[in-house]
Amino acid sequence: MEFKISGNKGYTPQIGQLVSMMDYARKTTIDAVQGLGVAELDYLLTKESNSIGALLLHIAAIEKGFQIEIFDDRKPNQQEMDEWGAAYSLGEQGRRQIDGNSLDYYIRKLAEVRKRTLIELQQRTDDWLYKERLWDGHPSNNYFI
Repeated sequence: MEFKISGNKGYTPQIGQLVSMMDYARKTTIDAVQGLGVAELDYLLTKESNSIGALLLHIAAIEKGFQIEIFDDRKPNQQEMDEWGAAYSLGEQGRRQIDGNSLDYYIRKLAEVRKRTLIELQQRTDDWLYKERLWDGHPSNNYFI
C-alpha cells in the first residue's frame, strides 16, 4: 500500500487529489469498524451519546445534504428530510430511529451516497473547487465543503 495523495483518472488534477483523500478517509473509517456486530454498532456509551451506527449513517447523511445543496443548488425537500433527517441531526431522534442495522447496511448507504459524489466530481473542473459560497452563514468555497 502506498500512502500518497495523487490524481485519479477521470478527474481534473485537484479534484483527483481530493478524491484520493476522500478514498483514504473512507477506507480508514471502514477499517475501524470491520467486524462489528449490530449490538456494537447500536451501543450507547451514555444516554446522550450517538452509536457507531448512527455516526456512520451521519457521515452518509452529511454527504447527501452537501450533494443536494451544492450539486442540486437547493435545500433538502420533505421526502429527503424524512429519509435522512435522523441521521443528519442525530441526538434523540437518531437514538430513536437508528438501530438494528448490520455493518453491511451502513457500508452500503455510504457507498450509495459516495457514488453520486464521484459522478458529480467527474463533471467539475478545478476552478469549480474555488467557487465561493456561503456555508452555515460563513464565507466558504466548494473545496472546503
